[in-house]
Amino acid sequence: MTAPTLDWQAQGLCAQTDPESFFPEQGGSTFQAKKVCGACDVRAQCLEYALANNERYGIWGGTSERERRRITAARTAPALGGAA
Repeated sequence: MTAPTLDWQAQGLCAQTDPESFFPEQGGSTFQAKKVCGACDVRAQCLEYALANNERYGIWGGTSERERRRITAARTAPALGGAA
């Protein structure tokens, strides 16, 4: 198995944008960063990287830390319903 590459990072629109907007102060607006992410071709790779590496700060793949926690919880929650 080969290690995942980070080549996608150079293609991210965030590489051409002020990095400060992706790491707002607590209570600061995430609107501009999420707008950039919404138009980015590597948004999915960015989000998967953040989830796999437990990125706790900043906007990654168009999501905040709270949103990534929810995604992680949904992915790891045991299936509800009857046992097999």
